[in-house]
Amino acid sequence: MRNNEIKKNYLKKIKEIAKLNESYYDKNSPLVLDSEYDLLKNEILNLEKKFKFLDHENSPSKIVGFKPSKTFQKINHKVPMLSLANAFTENDLMNFEKKIINFLNEKKNFEIEYSAEPKIDGISASLIYKDGKFVTGLSRGDGQTGEDITANLKTIIDIPQLINAKDFPKEIDIRGEVFIKNSDFKKLQDKFANPRNAASGSLRQKNADDTKKIPLKFIAYTFGFEKGLKIQNQENFLKKLSEWGFKTNNLNKTIIGTQNLMTNYNEIEKKRSDLDFDIDGIVYKINDFKLQKRLGFVANAPRWAIAHKFSANSGISKILDIDIQIGRTGALTPVAKINPVNIGGVTVSNATLHNEDEINRKDVRIGDTVKIERAGDVIPHIISVDLKKRIKNSIKFSFPKKCPSCGSETIKEYNTITKKKDAVRRCSSEGFECEKIVIEKIKHFVSKEAFNIDGLGKKIVENFFKQKIVRLPQDIFTLDYNKIEKMEGWGDQSVLNLRYSINQRKKISFEKFIYSLGIRHIGLENAKLISKNLKSPVNFLHLSKSNKIEELLNIDGIGETQINSIKSFFSNKINQKVVNELFKILQINNSFDTKKNGPLKNKTFMLTGKLTGMSRAEAKSLIEQNSGSIISNISKKLNYLIVGDKPTKRKIDAANEMNIEILTQKDFIKILNKTS
Repeated sequence: MRNNEIKKNYLKKIKEIAKLNESYYDKNSPLVLDSEYDLLKNEILNLEKKFKFLDHENSPSKIVGFKPSKTFQKINHKVPMLSLANAFTENDLMNFEKKIINFLNEKKNFEIEYSAEPKIDGISASLIYKDGKFVTGLSRGDGQTGEDITANLKTIIDIPQLINAKDFPKEIDIRGEVFIKNSDFKKLQDKFANPRNAASGSLRQKNADDTKKIPLKFIAYTFGFEKGLKIQNQENFLKKLSEWGFKTNNLNKTIIGTQNLMTNYNEIEKKRSDLDFDIDGIVYKINDFKLQKRLGFVANAPRWAIAHKFSANSGISKILDIDIQIGRTGALTPVAKINPVNIGGVTVSNATLHNEDEINRKDVRIGDTVKIERAGDVIPHIISVDLKKRIKNSIKFSFPKKCPSCGSETIKEYNTITKKKDAVRRCSSEGFECEKIVIEKIKHFVSKEAFNIDGLGKKIVENFFKQKIVRLPQDIFTLDYNKIEKMEGWGDQSVLNLRYSINQRKKISFEKFIYSLGIRHIGLENAKLISKNLKSPVNFLHLSKSNKIEELLNIDGIGETQINSIKSFFSNKINQKVVNELFKILQINNSFDTKKNGPLKNKTFMLTGKLTGMSRAEAKSLIEQNSGSIISNISKKLNYLIVGDKPTKRKIDAANEMNIEILTQKDFIKILNKTS
């Protein structure tokens, strides 16, 4: 029972948030307070962050908001409405700034100017203007596709319908937040749970005349795509928004330095209760648009912005038990089951313990009285143990040396980089030998970023595995639908829907196929790098047979750790069988480069030494933007070696021997200028 608690808890939360999403977004009937919803969402996100084996198609990490309603027309955002990374402490802000400085290859004393904007707790909206006229309004939807709610947005007085300013762009997507003032909400509180729900429900009325009766407000703060915007920074953009007739937040400030950000943060947090609208943090954006462009994006968030959430809540409770759960990569992860305690208005019954080392460092034991904190409204973690209240004959917690699922030895791998053993203990079984790992691998296989099969959620995967309907990933595409139809909870229509969803996913991109296999250390970004390098799925299939796995070291971003994981994967016969069977069933598309015809097409580059005013990451980004590629080793495949300050002599000598063209940074810049 202990080994299933983390999964059960996670799935319970996923089921709960899916129910809340459907009620809130699709039925306009919120079931809980907005603060409760946000806390549940963050609990799920933090669970997934700490326990990598947790994954679900309905997770807030996979979807932004909720799938567009059938009530409204669906329209794709030209520029996705992405989420932001979160910061909870001053140290988080310092790390954020440090990463920016490193990417830009600036000195430590480089001063960054931020636009600090209080984050209104409302509903995001996108307003598309053409020739000054408001033509289309979209909800955030799932971040990629929104709902056409133009008619409802046109009822909001704060949204200009026509802008005649000469400097207004020919076409622009103005983005902001729709909200209701707390004072106005008092008149509506019998109909809605809280101001945010009132704003959401009002925006999604079928009849715009009903929306018009609600005192909705709109504050603008950014833009998506644009044609003809002639502004250099966020501060001036916000000023222009005001000149063009949009409302902006009067608490916005331009600030230099993380210490000043913290001072402003503390001042605004004290004012929260006095404001006439709800805020849940402050968004920091790099003020300079040129720097924003250089920094670009990582995964599903911009490098140049972060949301600083408001303060933590804490409480005292007692540990009833410590559960161990096994993830997709074999990681054993502990979670403390505690006496339910109310922290920040939410009843908490679980607290993360991270790993074996964390338990030993804090000497956490079953029966202990502990202090629990919900930093930044995420899943609680144990801060400290009250030793004065420790029970007599307390027993030190012993982390399992055998896998609770399959009985294999649990191991801590040696990290060649840190020269230490990893903090995480893992099941040593390979491939699909451990039942708990198999189930998690199949869940990963059908997850949103992999095959994204609707109707095949985690509970269904568990049930299908238990009923021996699915034992390996390829079984999903040869299901016995007659058997499923006879199972409880399944009918003709649900079986037809599942069959349709699975058939729709028999075509998949190369990168998603690699990612779906769940190879350790091969996330979606690494899968993209590998697929782009190999180009054809057949080359991936033949990797082990042709002994060419080592050649992947040429890919910039792929190192020994990834190579060893791929070798380990292909050394397992069941893994080989899975890949071979999937190749027979699926249509896996070749790698597609959206910039395949760029000016640096088919040209390969390598960097050695430090560049001036440009980091390695930025140089790599510029090369790839122009269809070039970066490789990690000197070989005949290399076209150019870019040499910066204090280069590696060995690389220069090797390049000279192979007659590879050597470029200075100035030469490199000249090539880039010719492409622009």
